[in-house]
Formats: sequence, structure tokens, C-alpha cells
Amino acid sequence: MSVDPENASVNGRKRPQRPQASHHEVADELRTRIRSGVLRPGQRMPTQAKLADEFGVERGAVRQALRILQSEHLLTNVSKGAPATVARGQGPVWSAVGPEAPPQPTMVALTPRIEAAFAASHVEIDALCLTSVSLNLALGGPLRLIHAGRREPAKIDVRVLLPSRNIDLAFPTAVDASAEDAVHDRWLVQRNAQSLVLRHNLLALRATHGIDVHVTFRALPFTPPVKLYVLNGSEALFAYYTLGRHEREIDHEHLQTYDTEGTRSMLFVFEKGAGLRDAGFVSQSMLWFNALWETISSDLQLTS
Repeated sequence: MSVDPENASVNGRKRPQRPQASHHEVADELRTRIRSGVLRPGQRMPTQAKLADEFGVERGAVRQALRILQSEHLLTNVSKGAPATVARGQGPVWSAVGPEAPPQPTMVALTPRIEAAFAASHVEIDALCLTSVSLNLALGGPLRLIHAGRREPAKIDVRVLLPSRNIDLAFPTAVDASAEDAVHDRWLVQRNAQSLVLRHNLLALRATHGIDVHVTFRALPFTPPVKLYVLNGSEALFAYYTLGRHEREIDHEHLQTYDTEGTRSMLFVFEKGAGLRDAGFVSQSMLWFNALWETISSDLQLTS
């Protein structure tokens, strides 16, 4: 894609010219917006002229992208005339919001929502979870888009609440109490490793793209029974941690544990613009997160 010459990075240097997007890349971006709910069922798309200007491509490339999405049943009324329309629910994957929206596994629902959130100039992500593995996986897409020049946030603020290393976790825990230390140590290694990767990947954007990035971790004095993500203050994604009995290999030994599959937890999506119910949930989620952050949480050490 092309960039206007006046578009400069936050450090005052002009950003390099981006390669022009292909029609497949345009289709990928629009597909993400549809599946994440940025473009809603029944909503009219921007005109082909506006899309061509946004992506820095010829209108022919836009028409090819729109036809791809029409073939996937994501768009209707694709023609040279009036703008296309987002299809009403015929698509294979929908991340709807509102009272009738079904929950989806974390990695199905979270990834497109995070990608859509990175379209903002100031990206704000608040996360409460057992480890940051799901967040790390979901950030892979936006980071690739930034490196490809298809996302250009000026500022990124990420706050993460994780359980403290010094508490007796409710889960994961060993079925046999004699193995509890091994299970706790394994969780702690994962918590720290995932958090360090998250921080490194985001802070690297300062040097590579001049983005103002801040990543902060705080420790909770309890095991959270739920996971929560608040994105740009406009939507909240919520899931229960559902426990089960699992066999884990720890230090070459197979141990029985009570644990959860966090990436498979069913995530409910609430958005401020989807009615009073959703708006209230988003507001209360922000209040709850901020209260934990500012009161009973403490500095988190990412060391063994």
C-alpha cells in the first residue's frame, strides 16, 4: 500500500513507502473487519473509490477483493455501481455481539477482535488471565500487519493482571498433593515465559516502527476464575475457566492435575455500541479491572 508523504512516524522521521497491496491482502483485511464485527451484517461497505484510496490500489483490485468475499457469502450486491452490503449471517464464522451472540472458543473470537482493535491510532488492551498465552497468540496477526505496513498505531498500552507467584493456586493444581510444587513451578515458568515474550514482541515495535509502547504487568493475590479482555475501552471479552482433570507431563513424569484449557474457554463478546446491556457490561468490566489494578494488585516479577 502507498503512504502519503506527510505521514511521518512519532519520532519525526518519514515512514518508508509501503508496497502496494494485492487484491488478496485487501480481501484479507476486509474479511477481518467483517468477522470481527467492525463491519456488521446488513451494513453497506465504503465505496470502491474510498477502499481504493484507503488501500492505495486500483479499483480493479478492490472489485477482485469484493468478489472473493462475495464468493465466501460475506458480501452481497457486489457490482460496479452501489457499494456492496455485508451479508446477514451467511458467512462461515461470525463474531456477533448483543444478547443473541453465541460464545466462541478464545482463539476463534479473540484473534479477529485484537486485529480490529489495532486499527485504532491508540491501542489499549487490558487483560486478566492465568497466563498470557492466548493474548500472545492473538497478537501474532496484528504484529504481522504492522510489519507489513497495514497497521500503523501511534501508541500501544497493554496492562496484564496475572496471579502472583506467592499464592496457593486454586488451579492448576495436582490431584496428588505431593506433586503440588511441580505443578506450581510448571505454571510459573509458563506465566513468566509467555509474559516475557509478550513484552519483548511489543516493545520491539519502538525500535522497528517508532511506536510509543508501554507494557505493564501486575500480580493478583488470588486465582481468577474468569478471563477478561477490554479492548480500546469499547468492548469486553469474557470467559469462564472451566476445570477438568488432565494428565500433564512435568519433568518427564505424568501427573494428574485439575486444570483448564484456556485457549478453548468460550469467550462472550460485549460491545458498547450493541445496546444498554453490552454497554453496561463493558463499563463495569473497565471499573472492575481498574479497581483490581489500583488496589490489591502488586508488582509482578518475571523471574523464576
